[in-house]
Amino acid sequence: MSAAGNDALVVGFAVTGQAVARSLVASGRRVTAVDDGEPRADADKVASSLGIGLVWRPSRAQLRELAERSALVVLSPGVPPRHPIFEVADGERILPEIELAASMATVPVAAVTGTNGKTTVTSLATEILRASGLAVEAVGNIGRPFIEAAGDSGVETFVVEVSSFQLAWTKAFHPKVACWLNFAENHLDWHAGLEEYAAAKARVWANQSPDDVAVVNAADPVVMRWAEKAPSRLVTFGPGGEVTERDGVITSPAGDICPVAELPRRLPHDVANACAASAIALALGAGPEACVSALRRGVAMRHRIELVGVHDGVSYFDDSKATTPSAVLAALQGFDSVVLVAGGRNKGLDLGAIVAGLEEERRAGSGPGPSRLRGVVAIGEASAEVVAAFSPLPIPLRRATSMAEAVALASELARSGDAVLLSPGCASFDWYRSYGERGDDFAHQVRRRSSREERAPATGVADAMATEHRGGQP
Repeated sequence: MSAAGNDALVVGFAVTGQAVARSLVASGRRVTAVDDGEPRADADKVASSLGIGLVWRPSRAQLRELAERSALVVLSPGVPPRHPIFEVADGERILPEIELAASMATVPVAAVTGTNGKTTVTSLATEILRASGLAVEAVGNIGRPFIEAAGDSGVETFVVEVSSFQLAWTKAFHPKVACWLNFAENHLDWHAGLEEYAAAKARVWANQSPDDVAVVNAADPVVMRWAEKAPSRLVTFGPGGEVTERDGVITSPAGDICPVAELPRRLPHDVANACAASAIALALGAGPEACVSALRRGVAMRHRIELVGVHDGVSYFDDSKATTPSAVLAALQGFDSVVLVAGGRNKGLDLGAIVAGLEEERRAGSGPGPSRLRGVVAIGEASAEVVAAFSPLPIPLRRATSMAEAVALASELARSGDAVLLSPGCASFDWYRSYGERGDDFAHQVRRRSSREERAPATGVADAMATEHRGGQP
């Protein structure tokens, strides 16, 4: 069966897949969608309203038949590389949503990728560009699908947050400015190895020209190694870079931008994010003065070291978006004394890297290292892995079977002046549908516990509720 020139197949029918289907229908395509999940009434309703076919959990034969009759196969974010679509469909007809969206956009596009900090940098760069007078929209993994916004009139620039999942299948994706923030172990349940993961990230600038700009982290050796192959002009940020902090001031070749003391937060990763966002915006025509106003305001990020409650002198922070050990380590470095709540569904990552990073901090004399940890509460499928990772430290390690129990145990460990930090280092898909839902539950349990304790004396948590370790011994 040969592909019909007007037929299209959408693989994955959640938020982005539905946006792709709407766009394709609007362009006159005959569309069919497939999804490997359990049938959902809301998705069936969307498909019916669009007049398209929707096949749940298709067999390989069904998938092959649909692919063979489709001239275009569009992937939603997160379709894994071992999905049967790659065996049954001609690779020339397969493209990810971001590539289809970019082909429809008629204005400059900046793309931001990296293991950590993508959402923050995308938001900051967007605010700087707005401060410079541009009509700009942040799209992609940050919220609104790029395909849904690509045809919007009045938008002068798009800043797109993109993941390795999306980049891996691109063929002609060509952002004017392409930023790779950093590289750390992640998504090894999806990519075959670190080199494949890095190669996917590097596709962010693979199709650029010498007139385009690649914004790269001067302090990250992996990013710099891959940047040697970039066909575009390099602009570096961070320590040793062109846009960097020098003598307490973020500066650039265009002039000084902003004193670090005026940033809302000033942890090392906050400064690096400010430098990266400034480099992106400057490459798109913003001036240093626009950077100043936006960086001073900052951006409020949900589920990224977000204060959700204070009770009995203990501050509770939701960092549910931290799904890698490197993100947890960056968050911990903002606290002098903290009880960590960590765990979830591990993505094939080495959770011991958190302790190793803290030990390195102590050896380098750049911080207190592991002594900043008051204790750790482990949650989710990876709770045993969390306990094993932190067992070399002489601190209490406890396991919880619900978020309510985790908050109760962390509250018992914490002292006045401490922080309780939900920074899981793992995906959320064991107990929750998203990291946002996980963070919201944490905040709810904090408020619920605080409210209950205000009405009645605290009774404590029975030892039977948790497995406790101290100094690595059960």
